[in-house]
Amino acid sequence: METFLSIVAKDIYKRHGADLSRVAVIFPNKRAGLFFNEHLAQEAGRPIWSPAYLSISELFQQLAAQNAQKPLKLGDSIKLVCELYKIFREETKSEESLDDFFFWGELLIGDFDDADKNLVNTEKLFSNLQDLKKMMDGFDFLSEEQEAAIQQFFQNFSIEKRTALKEKFISLWDVLGNIYCRFKERLANQNIAYEGMLYRSVIEQLDASQMKYDTYVFVGFNVLNKVETRFFQLLRDAGKALFYWDYDQFYTEAKNHEAGEFIRRNLKEFPSALSGVACNKLIQPKKVRFVASSTENGQARFLPEWIRNNVTGKESESAVVLCNEALLLPVLHSIPDSVKHVNITMGFPLAQTPIHSFITALLELQTEGFRPDTGRYTYAAVQAVLKHPYTRQLSPEADKLETELTEKNRFYPFPSELKRDSILTLLFTPQIGNLDLCRYLTDVLKEVAGIYHREKKSDDVFNQLYRESLFKAFTLINRLGSLLESDDLTVQTETFKRLLNKVLSASNIPFHGEPAIGMQVMGVLETRNLDFKNLVMMSLNEGQLPKGSGDSSFIPYNLRKAFGMTTIEHKNAVYAYYFYRLIQRAENITLMYNTSADGLNRGEWSRFMLQFLIEWPHEIIRECLEAGQSPQTSQKITIEKSPEVMKRLQNFYDTRCNKKACFSPSALNTYLDCRLKFYFNYVANLKPKPGVSSEIDSAMFGTIFHRSAEMVYEDLSSHGNVVNKEQLEQLLRNEVKLQDYVDRAFKEKFFQVSESEKPEYNGIQLINSKVIASYLRQLLRNDKEYAPFTLVGTEQEVREEITITTAKGNIYSRIGGNIDRMDSKDGTLRIVDYKTGGTPKAAADIASLFNPGESRPSYIFQTFLYAAIVTRQKKQKVAPSLLYIHQAASADYKPYIEIGLRNNKVYVEDFSQYEEEFRESLSLLLSEIFDPEEPFKQTDFVSKCEYCDFKAFCKR
Repeated sequence: METFLSIVAKDIYKRHGADLSRVAVIFPNKRAGLFFNEHLAQEAGRPIWSPAYLSISELFQQLAAQNAQKPLKLGDSIKLVCELYKIFREETKSEESLDDFFFWGELLIGDFDDADKNLVNTEKLFSNLQDLKKMMDGFDFLSEEQEAAIQQFFQNFSIEKRTALKEKFISLWDVLGNIYCRFKERLANQNIAYEGMLYRSVIEQLDASQMKYDTYVFVGFNVLNKVETRFFQLLRDAGKALFYWDYDQFYTEAKNHEAGEFIRRNLKEFPSALSGVACNKLIQPKKVRFVASSTENGQARFLPEWIRNNVTGKESESAVVLCNEALLLPVLHSIPDSVKHVNITMGFPLAQTPIHSFITALLELQTEGFRPDTGRYTYAAVQAVLKHPYTRQLSPEADKLETELTEKNRFYPFPSELKRDSILTLLFTPQIGNLDLCRYLTDVLKEVAGIYHREKKSDDVFNQLYRESLFKAFTLINRLGSLLESDDLTVQTETFKRLLNKVLSASNIPFHGEPAIGMQVMGVLETRNLDFKNLVMMSLNEGQLPKGSGDSSFIPYNLRKAFGMTTIEHKNAVYAYYFYRLIQRAENITLMYNTSADGLNRGEWSRFMLQFLIEWPHEIIRECLEAGQSPQTSQKITIEKSPEVMKRLQNFYDTRCNKKACFSPSALNTYLDCRLKFYFNYVANLKPKPGVSSEIDSAMFGTIFHRSAEMVYEDLSSHGNVVNKEQLEQLLRNEVKLQDYVDRAFKEKFFQVSESEKPEYNGIQLINSKVIASYLRQLLRNDKEYAPFTLVGTEQEVREEITITTAKGNIYSRIGGNIDRMDSKDGTLRIVDYKTGGTPKAAADIASLFNPGESRPSYIFQTFLYAAIVTRQKKQKVAPSLLYIHQAASADYKPYIEIGLRNNKVYVEDFSQYEEEFRESLSLLLSEIFDPEEPFKQTDFVSKCEYCDFKAFCKR
């Protein structure tokens, strides 16, 4: 396959022979030089003097540095914005902080850069708008089209009819000229420049006769800014330039084809050195496929098939071009082992390395994760650092500390709690100020570097990549630290954090390798000047190619157009050229696009694909990727009661094996709801991993309320067991004391801090605290109507020895649990179970408590079990009660449980009437649990699975 670079190499060798030491070959980017050198070596077939290879940017930087009067070099992008800010403040008298200025300051430098590269008369461009309108007649340098553009601007932007927004724009515009001039002067005094300023400085002082090389060969350029055009003219007129344009007659001879817009101008102004040699490859028949994919990653998964069918010869003749560079990782994982060599041009994003996530976690820890007012960290920020692999490798205490914080619900730990060793001391020392934060990060990165220093397999590809990422991050942070130390960067911590994240996220780690060997994986810009026989382009969607037109600017579109600056039309024409140039010599072309609409992607194929479909005279195959997936089905899970399972069951629930054996109401309710869940939880003893959440779930809400109520009645009973209305009324008037009960319960059950430590509530927790306090007041108001009564006990444990009859003999066990409260009045012992959620239900009959179902009244089952135990122990009238706190405010509310159907419901005020039937059903239930013929099966009621801890096991 004859490529553009091989054609150019052949012609240059023909012209200059083996001595090219006085020749400089200039490319739009640096990469093409590596491939060109390969072609030149093949053409010569023997050792020769190589030419100098430079990108156009490198050439201008060399010329700027060699200027005897005013040598310039490119300035640091962050420093440039800081210098501009100083000028901006002086000219506008604005009090705007650098935090607010920084990100739109970059836009302003971009405008200045564009103006300088296009040699704009900035004095006229940044004129007062009123003066600009008056001077229209004097703009003899304008073409009719440019003059029309300015007229259009003033037609759309009336100076006379002003709004607040226009006033702001005009006030800024009127000082832009001064800002521009003073900014350039300030940079020149420091011998630094932004790229456009450097370009303009070079061209204004250039003496072509004094340039270093005899011949400058310009290869593969397309759109030229005004500086580059003037530069080409000077070298052409001095007889020092050769021009090689990469184009195809398919789009250059079509008058209005945007792909050839700039090439047509260039060929006229700077004739090609390949006179009489024209490329006409694109019109020839090729194998072209348009492939639609429903997802981005689906395109990557298609790659092995594409490689199998296309990459059959030299791997270097094939390329994977990513219009969306976020596809790099999925593509790399999809390349099969059959591909021996892969050359990646794009660079690996630093944002996808462990060091980036570690720095992000540390920044979050020291900013949002630390509360200076209380001197505490937040658990979420601490956990993110403790869980990171680098922390785990550096500190043997990290895992234990994370477990301890989780078990103790330490939502707001002090730094002193976290400093378990030297590494954790370094990580969890609060940092004040940006410079301290920079030094903190570099100190931590030095510790991480020790991991790779100690690594035995130092040549491992991932170790090399991660070491490179570590060095890159360290360098970037040091660079910011230097700006902070010199007071060139003065921003608030939040802006510094955003700035550092932006710098890190925009950085890439270059892949090292031999570029001319292997299949190429590259972005669109890297394809300039390169040709491939087999080509697949991925994510060829509108918005990816051409890129979305969301560029911001302070210079209105019409003025940009009038003064010859870059506009969106320029950019679209450039991308059109990239697309057509890339496919013009290829033989097997696969163009893929994503059909799904999500986020900014509208699922629309690129306009270039549609244009090519219409104008290309040959067949284009259109295909669609379909996922070969089968619907996921879940198998029923049944656990047979093998001898091992029966033995385990007996070990848990037979007092002869386990002195603490006891069937709780929760265990029995679990069995009735789902036998398999009972097995997982109470036989296999599987427990969900504990976690910390700042949210208060319903179970924790109930636990805190129960503890608050227990402390209230412990205090009330300390003066005697009889609770009267006066005591309750007095307590209800004491809001501070009631809230104190809630705070103490929160500290004990949720925060797990000492009595002397004040609980740290966040917003949601504070709301829950107030709601629990209101529930506590409702409980006391309800009890006031019931008072006086005798308090028998709170959170009282009740147990009863039972014998379970089985086919293989008796099992000796217990039933029991903790009753929220027992009180006595008028000969009735009331068992009270508090409920902070749910809806009161009635039991149709005793049997309904034991029949599995969607709405089986499990709360009633629990209370009846307590009532059965207490009835036998106390030998008195027992009334089981469910007190739904959130519904207890109504005047006719009664906490007694109802049993019966519809109009035949009655309150259970004496449980002895139901005890015998309840115990018979309970006995059958317990015998069934130990029946080896009854396996542990999944429930038939899927609604029970919604919040089950073992949902992932069952996949329901």
